[in-house]
Amino acid sequence: MRKIVVTLVFLLSSSFIFSGDIAQYINLGFSSDSKYFMFGQYGISTEDTKAFAETYIVDVSKNIFISDGVNSRKFSEEILPGQEGLGALFTIMEDSMAVISKTGINHISTGRVVYLLVNGAKPKERLEFRDFYKGDAYTVTLVQERFGSEDNISSSFHINLSVTDKEDKIRTYTIGLPNYKRKDVLGYRIKQVVFTPSEEGLVFVIEKEIRGPQGKSIRYMVETLVF
Repeated sequence: MRKIVVTLVFLLSSSFIFSGDIAQYINLGFSSDSKYFMFGQYGISTEDTKAFAETYIVDVSKNIFISDGVNSRKFSEEILPGQEGLGALFTIMEDSMAVISKTGINHISTGRVVYLLVNGAKPKERLEFRDFYKGDAYTVTLVQERFGSEDNISSSFHINLSVTDKEDKIRTYTIGLPNYKRKDVLGYRIKQVVFTPSEEGLVFVIEKEIRGPQGKSIRYMVETLVF
């Protein structure tokens, strides 16, 4: 997990057709010291039309979930037309109040977004931008690989980050697990890049395209970095 400073928001465009379910990503805030980051996702499962929600708390410097920091549930209540499953997220957050309080997560402190992939936009595997606060230039490269056949598919990814400062000194980072294969994942896209409130860490929000019985679905994960 490392950090990126930028003031640029990229609007991209592309079209994907999904018959599976598409989760909604939500930034749930950082702790006051930027040590922890919380995010969630929620939606309606197309398999059984039930609401689902998941929340995660990440140790930003270690790029791992903390103990008791993962909460996931699918609900049995009937979902009516027009509902999007947000109530499921509210419900499981109530179950996580102890760990939210322990880590000091502040839902208002959501960091600084420096890159955003707009829905329907065409993703790029190489991003370049400059931080106008510090004068650093950033190059982000998403490296991914797919394995197996359509019936038994998996994929891996990692992020290569290069930071060039005002004196042309270059620092490089590898973020993620290059050799970790995720079953049924067809591919990855960088959805957001967010600086921690301390400006010393970076969160990459990754959109995963997953193969399922009802078609392609969308889920989210994050990779984090502290400089």
